[in-house]
Formats: sequence, structure tokens, C-alpha cells
Amino acid sequence: MASVTIYDVAARAQVSIKTVSRVMNNEPNVRPAMRERVLDAAGALGYAPNLSARSLAGSRSFVIAVFVDAPLTIDHWRSERGSDYLSRIQLGATLECRGAGYHLLVELIDHDGPEVRREVAALLGALKPDGVILTPPSCDNAVVLELLDKAGTPYVRLGPEKPEGLGARVHMDDVAAAREMTEHLADLGHRRIGFITGDKRLGASQARREGYVAAMQARGLPVSPDWIREGDFNFESGHEGGKALLALADRPTAIFASSDEMAVGALTAVAEAGLTAPADISVAGFDDSPVARLSRPQLTTIRQPLVEMSTLATRMLIKGVARNGGAQPRDELLPFTLIQRASTAAPRG
Repeated sequence: MASVTIYDVAARAQVSIKTVSRVMNNEPNVRPAMRERVLDAAGALGYAPNLSARSLAGSRSFVIAVFVDAPLTIDHWRSERGSDYLSRIQLGATLECRGAGYHLLVELIDHDGPEVRREVAALLGALKPDGVILTPPSCDNAVVLELLDKAGTPYVRLGPEKPEGLGARVHMDDVAAAREMTEHLADLGHRRIGFITGDKRLGASQARREGYVAAMQARGLPVSPDWIREGDFNFESGHEGGKALLALADRPTAIFASSDEMAVGALTAVAEAGLTAPADISVAGFDDSPVARLSRPQLTTIRQPLVEMSTLATRMLIKGVARNGGAQPRDELLPFTLIQRASTAAPRG
């Protein structure tokens, strides 16, 4: 059986081939009624535009790529935070791509490896993407940014540490979010608030620590070095950090972890110490990942708008508003939300 062609769609919709092409490429200046007629015809015939043919017909590849850190993905994939972070990024980008007739490709990049330059150059040469979404830490990697600029490939950086003049970015205010969570715990009456940091390679980790310290100082609360423990955004580091904080003679009455996965680790340490949350100690997280609602008690946390961030980044690339060079790079700041659940309460006494 012969495959359905653009000519068949045009004949069924009683429009020109050029009109069908404009609708399939999601180009502007097509009347809504005409667009609907073409899409109905394409759907009835089971027509799907050939990606290779579309690429050959013009300068676009109709591909948006997402660069993800390979070691981070492998090490954390089985953790709730690792899988949830990437799945939410993919969800927003995929839905936006689908609506515009684009395809999304996720590419793993070993940013700490010796072959990062060759690896990225090969990917750009093979895929020729119309745009790239850079997740941490690729959004701050000098080699990656240099190669993208040299290739003239538009990119949007999600949550970068370095903001100035390095291309379009979509982000949330991690400093303000961590500050608001720390203030929430202080408002409950906590004076000794412990903190577990995230992966030190990522700018968000430093920003969240900065927000915690700023809130403590603004409230006139002491920031003991013993109350800050190094973490890695995974359960194990949260568990170890929680145990270390609970072992202190002047242990905190609340623990704020830089991710929900680490907060669950801290909750486990609380239970192992024969204590309960929040009666004996409050625990808060960051991300609002599924584990925040599945834990017992459910976690008070910060919701970061990952789906919205990747959706906006993809839209910027498709619409061509993320091209670098010339005007000041576009900067989009999206809001966070503090979600109060059962894991935090006023301290005893």
C-alpha cells in the first residue's frame, strides 16, 4: 500500500501543497479554520510528515536536544530526585515539541570527562539541532557554551550559576526559595536549624546554602559550622547528614535538606534514633518530587517549576527568541512555591 503524501492531504483538504506544508511546519499566518481543515485531513489519512524530508527542504532539523550530565544521570537515576528531575524536564519539552512538530532528543554529556569537546562537537555535527536545552552543569560548562556559540546553535540554560552574557536562561530564585523555607522554620519557633547541602558541582547547591545562611543571619540566629553538612542530592548523603546532626550535643530542632531525597534520608535517621518527626524534630526538603508526598510524614518542601521551565525554554528555541549574540540575552525568572505539609511543626517547649 502506497504511503500517504502531502499531495493526498492537500487534495482531501482542498488546499494548496504550500498551505499543507505551512500547517505541518507550524508556521504563522494560517487561518485557524484552514489549519483545522488541514489537520483533520492529515488525521483522517494517517499522514505524518517525514522528518528527514522536512530537514532537507529547509535549514531546520526540527530537533531540540537536551544535554544532561551523564555521570549524574547514571548515579542518580534510581533515586527519586534523579529520575523525577529528568522526567519533568522531558515532559515539558516533549509536549511543547509535539505541539510544534518537533522532536526531542536527550543526550548524555560527561562534563568531567577528557573527551567532552570531541563528544559535544560530534553531537552538534550529527544532529544539527535547531536548539539545545542545557541542564546543570552543562549550562555553565565553558567548553559546551563555546562549541554552541561557534556552531551558531541557539541554546537556553536552565538554572545556571553564571548569569551574565552567556545566552538565554530560564531559572528560579534558589536563594530566595531557601531563604523562605528557613524563615518558615524560624516562624514556627525553631532557633537551631540544621542544613544539608546539595551536589557541590551545581550552582543551585551554593545558592540554597546562601539563602539558608542569609535567613539565619537576618533573624539573628547562630549559624554553627556543625549544623551544615555536605550532601549530594541523594538518600545516602541525607541519611548520613541527618545522623551527624542528631548526634550533636546541641542538635538542631529542625533540618532543612537541599532536596526531598536527602530529606527522606534525614527522616530515616530520625526514626533510627528513636525520634519522631515533627514532634521531636522537623524536617523540610526541596523540589516537591513524588517522594515528598509518599514519605511519612509528608514533606514540607519547595516546589520548583521544572515542567514550566523546560516548556518555556523549548518554546523560546522553537520561536527563535533564544538566539545568542546581538541583543541582551533573554532572562526568564519563574516563581517557586513553599508547600507546607506534616513534616514541620513548632518545636517542643
